[in-house]
Amino acid sequence: MVVPPESNNLLEKITETEIRTYKKRWVILIIYNLYSAANSFQWLEYSIITNIVMKFYDVDSLDVDWTSIIYMAIYPFIVIPVSYIIEKKGLRIAALIGGLGTALAAAVKVFSIRTDLFYVVLIGQAIGSTAQVFVLCIPTKIAAVWFEDSEASTACALGVLGTQAGLALAFLIPPILVKNSENVVSIGSDLRVLCQGLAIFMIPVSIAILFFFPRQPPLPPSVTQKQARKVKSKTFNEFLVSFKAAITQNAFIYHLIAYGINIGVFVSVGTLQNQLILQYFPNGEEDAGRMACISVICGIVGALLNGIFLDKTRLFRETTLFNYALTTVSVVLFMVTLLWKKLVLVYLSYAIFGCFVNCYLTVGFELAVEITYPLDESTSSGLLNASTQAFGVFIVLMLGKLNEKFGALWSLFSQVILLLIGTYLTYRIPNVKKRQEAFSQVETEMHSIRSS
Repeated sequence: MVVPPESNNLLEKITETEIRTYKKRWVILIIYNLYSAANSFQWLEYSIITNIVMKFYDVDSLDVDWTSIIYMAIYPFIVIPVSYIIEKKGLRIAALIGGLGTALAAAVKVFSIRTDLFYVVLIGQAIGSTAQVFVLCIPTKIAAVWFEDSEASTACALGVLGTQAGLALAFLIPPILVKNSENVVSIGSDLRVLCQGLAIFMIPVSIAILFFFPRQPPLPPSVTQKQARKVKSKTFNEFLVSFKAAITQNAFIYHLIAYGINIGVFVSVGTLQNQLILQYFPNGEEDAGRMACISVICGIVGALLNGIFLDKTRLFRETTLFNYALTTVSVVLFMVTLLWKKLVLVYLSYAIFGCFVNCYLTVGFELAVEITYPLDESTSSGLLNASTQAFGVFIVLMLGKLNEKFGALWSLFSQVILLLIGTYLTYRIPNVKKRQEAFSQVETEMHSIRSS
């Protein structure tokens, strides 16, 4: 939680030993990225091989779409109590529930490899989606609790890295491991390898969470965190007031809707990508997975560069608008290259799409913190993710219906319209610099204190 500086009360003379950054902050970030990657992997592991899953379990495409939709449908209903738990109990509880819940979801699906056990898949996905709420709410909080102010944007970008890596691997690995075969026994064997592999991966990660992931470092990394530790934890009613304070700001409402549209479009296109690509490239399951993986890798690189850029320039609104506009352009390029049926160009256009969406993902978190300062980071990130999931459910269902009736091009054109609306809303966001002004005041007064 970050608190606005108040000169007389908050800035007593602080010795160097009262504020410190620890090397362990990088271990915390790595552990978080490992279990967040495993969680996001499960989000799309079935939808990228929709046609194969349909064949094995004898279900239709909408049933398979629900393995992804359920990740989005649960989130908005529990994000407020989960955000309160995270603020009151801290990062360790969030890691235990999010990480061990992810491990449990993977373990349950090991027992789903039978043609009549699709409901077990959905149970596993429901567990994973519940754990996901504890996963997605904390990158900005890890950045605040463990990293100094000058590292915050870079740390936040690195914190989203695990989610992006998990999505990339979800696009890449299932099409490689699970082959399209007329023999359902062979498909079942491949699915078993996929599920067991993830469950085994989560064993050492779960151990790391249990033994190496504390609530917070012994000493705070910044003045704002030092003061945050002195603030008495809120009651649930007081916590609800902070949510109200966020959603009554026009700037945040614009950003909330725009963010939900942008990431909702990305998740929806990723969910239905197998179906979209196969319309133009039959037997292109592995191509669909590879191009999505490449797009996320490009996004990871772009997000890291954005984080470094923001730490140096603090141009949050401008960078957000830039990434949003180019996301819109990239979907148009994806449509055109599909129409041309040039596979190399489809790879390129989808890579551009993934790059700018994933850049926007991290920049959007930081802009939200900037707009809602001094509210807790988990409040703004929780609301952004709730918007993403709510829009995601709607857009996936809409995109699926449009794809069935009109095909890939018209369904993608609907996404361009949505992104144009989001671009306009982002343009309407005023250039708010609440957190930057607070940090500047802290630095000025600290310099004055040390000089006296």
